[in-house]
Amino acid sequence: MDMDMEMELKRYVKVWVLATTCLCYCYYVAARLPKGALRLLSILPVIYIFIILPITLTSVSLCGPTAFFLVWLANFKLLLFSFGQAPLSPPPPKLFHFISLACLPIKLMQKTDNDNNPSPSFMPRLLLVIKTFVLLLLLHVHNYRQFIHPYVFLSLYCLEMYLQIELVLAISAIPARALFRFEIEPQFNEPYLATSLQDFWGHRWNLMVTSILRPTVYYPVSEFSKRLIGPKWASLPGVVATFVVSGLMHEVIFFYLTRVSPTWEVTWFFILHGICVAMEVALKKMVKDRWQLHRAISGPLAVIFAGVTGFWLFFPQLTRNRVDDQVVWECYILLNFIKHKVSSFFIG
Repeated sequence: MDMDMEMELKRYVKVWVLATTCLCYCYYVAARLPKGALRLLSILPVIYIFIILPITLTSVSLCGPTAFFLVWLANFKLLLFSFGQAPLSPPPPKLFHFISLACLPIKLMQKTDNDNNPSPSFMPRLLLVIKTFVLLLLLHVHNYRQFIHPYVFLSLYCLEMYLQIELVLAISAIPARALFRFEIEPQFNEPYLATSLQDFWGHRWNLMVTSILRPTVYYPVSEFSKRLIGPKWASLPGVVATFVVSGLMHEVIFFYLTRVSPTWEVTWFFILHGICVAMEVALKKMVKDRWQLHRAISGPLAVIFAGVTGFWLFFPQLTRNRVDDQVVWECYILLNFIKHKVSSFFIG
């Protein structure tokens, strides 16, 4: 097992060395070309390389984040970069700033007048510690899966996945925060406190993805829709198109994790949510301030709807292919591997 893990870690390092080399090319070569078709043509080989790189990894714990960072975030940012749009354009003055912004799930915080009086960071750190502890408990629960009702286990797995994603994104942002002293916007904003589906997806859940999908999908589709249906309802096709693209990208990530043909369940999950969010936006436009549900009702309804539809369409593909158990198994293997290497180093 140690040999397998060692080989996988070597492949992981090679993947990121090649990815970093490709981003150096983008910084020194592609950035010198005029924005538009010429720069896009120069970047297309990098996009292709990023698509195939995660296939070389077999570990779910390493392949999943790598696919998310390179195939989704980096490729979408490079597409924006091709046409001279943020966050990579104009290119930052330092190479490693460019690399960090390109492939890490980070978004630099916008400066405000209150920057000289930062708010205390004790509570976010405390919440991070609590969430880490809860995640460790949930991982331990897998040892007793046979004694737990399937629906109860699926509910726990839903919470476990949320914590995994949030902690992985938070940990991956630490190097950029520590080395370059970047002030980074939070990737999650306590989604369980959402007041509606629109609030859940637009302002609380995986905000890095939201910030990338807006300029790449939502804004172009909304602008095009203005010519067809007018400005009042142009946002609705933009909302649905954004969720469709998100669903397709999740299918791609799920393929890297499971290595089986897509079942399109997760795409339908996002299409359903896209339609519901569009309906919510349309309803708000129609009633305006005349009537609205109290947040104490609309919030729990939104979170429950996300959970129930997740049980139905999002998680089955992962649990059916035992991705959840593989993650737990890999965590134990990785911890034992690190423990063995540390012991070997100190013993001699």
